[in-house]
Amino acid sequence: MVGQAHSRLVHQRRVKILRGWIDSYLPAAATSVLDVGSGDGLVLSRIVQSRPGLVAKGIDVLPRAHTHVPVTLFDGRRIPYDDESFDAVMMIDVLHHTDDPAVLLGEARRVARQCILIKDHLRDGWLAAERLKFMDYLGNARYGVALPCVYWTQREWSRAFADLGLAVQRWQTELGLYPWFADWVFGRSLHFVARLGLTGKGEADGKCDV
Repeated sequence: MVGQAHSRLVHQRRVKILRGWIDSYLPAAATSVLDVGSGDGLVLSRIVQSRPGLVAKGIDVLPRAHTHVPVTLFDGRRIPYDDESFDAVMMIDVLHHTDDPAVLLGEARRVARQCILIKDHLRDGWLAAERLKFMDYLGNARYGVALPCVYWTQREWSRAFADLGLAVQRWQTELGLYPWFADWVFGRSLHFVARLGLTGKGEADGKCDV
């Protein structure tokens, strides 16, 4: 009951807003994108609608009866594509569902030619972990999604980016995912969207410029 209400009140708004953020961060010259942990691929499909000719693929650990873009199953650790296969790799609320986010983030760097786009959480602020766990349960438990609840602070994200040779090109925490009356509990500093340049690739040659 609560999960269904969450879907009606939050899901469609979330798809619309995340589509806007990811589309604005995706390089204008990008011709291909891989959505890691794509689910039903709805966000990616909305981006494709505004970018004719964009080659879009998804991978996920859970099969879906219907997807809006082609989705291939994978093991959640090794991305089944060759090095530098896609201009951009996107991961929307995926890394905190893995036991070791750095492993999958490293794989994203391997297969990306230009940049990585991330939407995820920040474990900063009052009862941040508890609020994030509650949101994760409402949004994902009924679908059988793994909930290891690996939430990083901004400092931990920054350290992981540096270790993997990733440079933050754009960063935003005020996303507007929720109506004003819910934002003070479930929004604010708990979410971020980032575009990461690849040291020696996008950052060096400017390919990630919008």
